[in-house]
Amino acid sequence: MTRHPSPDSATGAVLPTPALTHTVLADTPVGPLTLVAAGDALTGLYMTDQRHRPPQESFGPPADPAEPPFAATIAQLRAYFRGELTTFELPLALRGTPFQRRVWAALCTIPYGETVSYGHLAARLGVPSAARAVGLANGRNPVGIVVPCHRVVGADGSLTGYGGGLDRKRQLLAFERSDEALFPVEECG
Repeated sequence: MTRHPSPDSATGAVLPTPALTHTVLADTPVGPLTLVAAGDALTGLYMTDQRHRPPQESFGPPADPAEPPFAATIAQLRAYFRGELTTFELPLALRGTPFQRRVWAALCTIPYGETVSYGHLAARLGVPSAARAVGLANGRNPVGIVVPCHRVVGADGSLTGYGGGLDRKRQLLAFERSDEALFPVEECG
């Protein structure tokens, strides 16, 4: 696996990026989720048949789901699907352009159960004419659900584009607007 250098925040020294590992959470209401990590930070959460999903072999070797950050991610996803969690608190290491990372950070400010349009999100970022660029960055979000790209809709409120498919987007939005858990408590252990 190729390691990309990253600066150490304390010393400024360039350190190698940890190798990627992955695990699969098979029993979710939206199908199996592949979780990818670099060290103790989550770098990917991918659905089956997701658009822009990297090749499986790029995720690194399988890892123990009880190890960081997988254990916390799995626990928080289960709590989310039980309707007990509305905001994720996980260490993330998202790889993308500076603009993509700005869009992904803005996605995290969209409240649970609410939606905004691509144009509104572009305006929030100070680039009101960049709705299309925001949509493209949104589509490249490597950590779906956790970074809630499903909460972005068309200007007229229609469901447009979602890397995991419109049926999943519809399911996630309906879930967030209801009081009914997708994961019954007894199934989550």
